[in-house]
Amino acid sequence: MRAFYCLSLCCLFFCFSCGESSTTHTDESAKTTPMKQTESNQSTNKKTILFFGNSLTAAYGLANPEDGFTGLIHQRLDSLGMEYTVVNAGLSGETTTAGLNRLGWVLKQSVDIFVLELGANDGLRGIPPASTKENLQAMIKQVEETHPEAKILFTGMMVPPNMGDDYAVEFRKLFKEVAEANDVVFLPFLLDGVAGEIDLNQRDGIHPTEEGHQIVMENVWAVLKDML
Repeated sequence: MRAFYCLSLCCLFFCFSCGESSTTHTDESAKTTPMKQTESNQSTNKKTILFFGNSLTAAYGLANPEDGFTGLIHQRLDSLGMEYTVVNAGLSGETTTAGLNRLGWVLKQSVDIFVLELGANDGLRGIPPASTKENLQAMIKQVEETHPEAKILFTGMMVPPNMGDDYAVEFRKLFKEVAEANDVVFLPFLLDGVAGEIDLNQRDGIHPTEEGHQIVMENVWAVLKDML
């Protein structure tokens, strides 16, 4: 079973790498308009939750992006009568370097809770973990300086075994180290319960189906709910 899981995870991340690269061109328009806001809070007193990430946040491959985990979070909040606006700032193919470059523009709006979901593409490209760590640290610092009252939820990621044991361990550890150094709320593995599960991923083997996003939503909600 463990061997099967490792093989599935390896195939999953390989497909993720291909899928992310292939979507970079088709998502060019998102570089100028990268956010989808479920509803305006300009004339209300609603608080804002901003999700900043890659294709996982962007709900790549789903017919309706609102079926992605960010949209499901919004639905959960509405069903509970909680006054929050959800902003999806996910961009397929995003690395931490690219994310850091566009973060300033994204932060020009009000933010009460900032969810940072980046790093997977760095791992798939074999970028040194120290560089990824530096970029993530810089992003958290920028959020804190721009919106000092905002709460931050930081999500972790893993790389497949074929990247090498040493790299995989160092990559996994960097997320925890960044979270602890900045005392932010931490979700160790966003795709827990979904990665490597054929029935919960699209044909590319990495991007979650609607059912997969339901599980990802519950993973996020388990830690987000206490921040509301």
